[in-house]
Amino acid sequence: MNHIVRQYYEQGAHIVLVDTGHSYSGLCAMINRKTHGQDGIYYTYSDDKPISFNPFYVDDMVFSVEKKDSIKTLLLTLWKSDSEKVTKTESGELGSALNAYIELIQTNRDIVPCFDTFYEYVRDVYRQQMAERDIKVERDDFNIDNFLTTLRQYYKGGRYDFLLNSKENIDLLSKRFVVFDVDTVKDNKELFPVVTIIIMEAFINKMRRLKGIRKVLIVEEAWKALASENMAEYMLYLYKTVRKYFGEAIVVTQEVDDIISSPIVKESIINNSDCKILLDQRKYMNKFDQIQALLGLTDKEKAQILSINQANDPSRLYKEVWIGLGGTQSAVYATEVSPEEYLAYTTEETEKMEVQALAEELGGDMELAIKRLADERRNRQ
Repeated sequence: MNHIVRQYYEQGAHIVLVDTGHSYSGLCAMINRKTHGQDGIYYTYSDDKPISFNPFYVDDMVFSVEKKDSIKTLLLTLWKSDSEKVTKTESGELGSALNAYIELIQTNRDIVPCFDTFYEYVRDVYRQQMAERDIKVERDDFNIDNFLTTLRQYYKGGRYDFLLNSKENIDLLSKRFVVFDVDTVKDNKELFPVVTIIIMEAFINKMRRLKGIRKVLIVEEAWKALASENMAEYMLYLYKTVRKYFGEAIVVTQEVDDIISSPIVKESIINNSDCKILLDQRKYMNKFDQIQALLGLTDKEKAQILSINQANDPSRLYKEVWIGLGGTQSAVYATEVSPEEYLAYTTEETEKMEVQALAEELGGDMELAIKRLADERRNRQ
């Protein structure tokens, strides 16, 4: 996947990655250094540097219908639990408040677009306007106080005040390589839904606004992200529409059983994926008939897949993969990368630490560190 992603990037594509486990940190760091920090944006969560966004920030202050809808969906997700139904009045009032706030920040550039100023607008202005209306909105129809109380934890001084008030204001529309590592938040019921909605919104914004440019969304360890109902609905929407916008959606998993256990994955993603890539499946040898049926593979394709890595040349370092295109063409290919690429892509912790340690000695130059280590390996051979 690192090999594919690098080639997409070099061909001018925009790539958004949802990862769990820092699989792309090396490649992302190299792109970041090569572009002098202008690209290769890496988002991850830690206690000392928590993941932070600003969904209200747009570089050109143009808020499309999709952008407004995604912010509204985000606010409703923060407010309501999975079991609570959103009424038409609640959705309508929140949409109206959002529209009024956007008009305000478009005309008054002194107001910093962020969750904090939106919260203050709803609390101090919109609530007062509602109280002054001739036709009152009943609390049972839209309880604005409940909305403000529930979302208080995302406002300054609250437990999650960092999440939606990023000061960096990076507009991801112009960034061609963006990685979101969600490993540390995937089990957090409050943070994970927010993070996934913002990620999908960032990609959909690219998908609709970047005309004639290839856009690629890659979701690694897919079942962990797709466990969220919001994420699953976005993936279903994406797989039905992404090709119309010169885009691709890719899901990656190490466990075939997990990805096909989700009805949404099975019915939408697999059925809409013309290209399937499978690695060594020997550990599934005894239950491959089930996988064959679910993936719609022919007996010839099954035989090809089960032949992977059975007769590799011992003098060369490569792995075989099976690639199937729309049921019309399939074959087993060897993936062989240079020592430099291997060191950039490796997910082995000891190897990553060796590269990072040498890069630090060389003033943060990861590319030079990789070249030196690759030369050492060639000399040893």
